[in-house]
Amino acid sequence: MTRTWQRGLYAITDPALIAAENLTAQIEAAIAGGASLIQYRDKSGDEAQRRDRASTALACCRAHKIPLLINDDVALAAAIDADGVHLGHDDTALHEARQRLAAHAIIGVSCYNQLPRAIAAAEAGADYVAFGRFFPSRTKPHAVQAHVDLLRRAKQRLNLPLVAIGGITADNGKELIEAGADMLAVIHGVFGQADVTAAARSIAGLFDNEITKQKLHAYSALVFQE
Repeated sequence: MTRTWQRGLYAITDPALIAAENLTAQIEAAIAGGASLIQYRDKSGDEAQRRDRASTALACCRAHKIPLLINDDVALAAAIDADGVHLGHDDTALHEARQRLAAHAIIGVSCYNQLPRAIAAAEAGADYVAFGRFFPSRTKPHAVQAHVDLLRRAKQRLNLPLVAIGGITADNGKELIEAGADMLAVIHGVFGQADVTAAARSIAGLFDNEITKQKLHAYSALVFQE
């Protein structure tokens, strides 16, 4: 699959917010709003149920040509041939995940507020690194605090996409993009909203606005040089 996921909204599902029978409709709504990457996140212990729902999510994403990553579970990602996996601190090692998944699989790594961990992940072959939480989070209220300057420092040191996560909304996401975030990973800010498509569009639109601003700056610089 062509990797069109390197900038934009990274929408993460949560079974506490999405009823099983609404999973396809909610993912489609997020994609309609501009999500460029979907992650299936489910911490329940029912493996058969998780595989069934992950397969449903994958079929939906494949129909729309959007990559689907699995949160934390390399075995599940391999079993359904998902497009990749996201690894946390206590999950499968990156090199083991790479061995178990297809060579082109997308593997992301949570780095919390730790730049050295991100540098090590990049050197080990991660496709992206994620930092956060940046703002108060309903999903992980006790997650470690990351500061916006971390994105600036990571941008200077790393040559791979940076993902920001944690309490992100259309109101606070702009400063993360300006600091270097290539993707905004959002759970409640998308799937916890009454209108998922509108919520996704408002966050995804931050990237369109940033691209427009960059073009205007480049044009202004050219005009003043002349």
